[in-house]
Amino acid sequence: MQFSIPFPPKDMFVSSGALVLLCCSWFSLFVNGESPYRFLDWNVTFGDIYPLGVRQRGILINGQFPGPDIYSVTNDNLVINVHNSLTEPFLISWNGVQQRKNSWEDGVYGTNCPIPAGKNFTYNIQVKDQIGSFFYFPSLAFHKAAGGFGGIRILSRPLIPVPFPEPAADYTVLIGDWYRASHTDLKARLDRGKRLPFPDGILVNGRGPNAASLTVVSGKTYRLRISNVGLQNSLNIRIEGHRMKLVEVEGIHTLQNTYSSLDVHVGQSLSVLVTADQPSRDYYVAVSTRFTTPILTTTAVLHYSDSRQPVSGPPPGGPTDQIGWSLNQARSFRTNLTASGPRPNPQGSYHYGLINVTRTIRLASSARLVNRKQRYAVNSVSFVEADTPLKLADLYNISGVFRLGSIADNPTGAAVHLDTSVMPADFRSFVEIVFENYEGIVQSWHLDGYNMFVVGMDGGKWSGASRKEYNLNDALPRCTVQVYPRSWTAVYVALDNVGMWNLRSEFWARRYLGQQFYIRVYSPVHSVRDELPIPANALLCGRAAGRHTRAIKA
Repeated sequence: MQFSIPFPPKDMFVSSGALVLLCCSWFSLFVNGESPYRFLDWNVTFGDIYPLGVRQRGILINGQFPGPDIYSVTNDNLVINVHNSLTEPFLISWNGVQQRKNSWEDGVYGTNCPIPAGKNFTYNIQVKDQIGSFFYFPSLAFHKAAGGFGGIRILSRPLIPVPFPEPAADYTVLIGDWYRASHTDLKARLDRGKRLPFPDGILVNGRGPNAASLTVVSGKTYRLRISNVGLQNSLNIRIEGHRMKLVEVEGIHTLQNTYSSLDVHVGQSLSVLVTADQPSRDYYVAVSTRFTTPILTTTAVLHYSDSRQPVSGPPPGGPTDQIGWSLNQARSFRTNLTASGPRPNPQGSYHYGLINVTRTIRLASSARLVNRKQRYAVNSVSFVEADTPLKLADLYNISGVFRLGSIADNPTGAAVHLDTSVMPADFRSFVEIVFENYEGIVQSWHLDGYNMFVVGMDGGKWSGASRKEYNLNDALPRCTVQVYPRSWTAVYVALDNVGMWNLRSEFWARRYLGQQFYIRVYSPVHSVRDELPIPANALLCGRAAGRHTRAIKA
């Protein structure tokens, strides 16, 4: 048997103390068969970008916009050293990477102190029992509007069967709405209590119309990992003359239905297979906003390697039907019960439909003026950041940072008010969450640390009778779900991941102005079997500053 021991890159500085720790890690890897380590060294800077043809100050990672892809395999340990060379604090979060037992590395202010300007922080993340397509993004100060995002792919381990032949190549396709205004101007607008304007354009892999391209060879099949990394708009993607076979959504192999176009809502990721089966020329990849007036459209290029004919004429149009078409498509996304997931057993072997629900949580959003400023709320509470990360306040028993139960399990109808809202939840409980949308827009919701079984979605008002229509057989688990206008979406969640987890609107202005809260999944045992101890390198700030990190007793 051969062992491959991953040493850090030659240009990575390693102190003597860190070297001892790394050597111990490598020794453990060699002796105990620990999963491989992948070391990344990132420098986050401001730099000039031209996504819509005008110069902007964007956020670059190692000089790249978007940032570099993260390549990994199930159970890999990712050691990501982030140097903050910006002029302001910075955090990166990992959209869809579940952080098993480890909300310490989640990269949102509820769990992590920001990386100060001019300093660095090393994330230690294990992609435990995961496969699939995800992305990372900056979570503070409206930085997401400046870049700093990139793709994450987690490949299946060798010998674990994948339900389709290996593609000829694997492409990341990051789509999202974009503004010409800087992130600081947009943030200042929100700080004044104003709404965001309509975006100026759409980007594909950080580029405007026809600037991004995907090269294919005639007759071969390719995997496209598509993520909507934008700020607020649902997008539709289609490829002129080609069909897309859906094979994976946020880490779950799906029934392999074929589509002419796909709606991808804010914060969502999916994978499709595309076969280069058309005459050799260039074809449009068209991306347009959904449910908006006007409709914004941009294009990239699917380029056949031997093509001598560029794209011409109008790009293919998107679906003309609005909500009904999109709702029916979403309902067609089902789990492939015969496919293996990250382990060599059918991923449908977990019979979520046979587990008794221990708690129902109904969440309704609202938009109101508070103190003459625009705010957004969940169950009448508009979230405000505390002076100390909630996870640290919980660990050190710092009073006055947050109150458990400061957000109700059901819509209250009360006036919107400001609070640092935290919902208590018991470890290993099995809950039903119903997202209720009373507004005329499509909403998008994300839960860190978890996948949610999307058991139902429909128009009108949810009631107990709605459960009769739930899919209790092959519902798709995912981390980000959409809720259509004046409709509801119901999910089941097994709360098996201890920690402080962010539940948020993926409309970034809404999240920034309060449409989020935290779920504290608590175990009284305080065992490393349930939750990892605070990392030795954890940054301490606010009222936790000056305290020493301490391990959780087993």
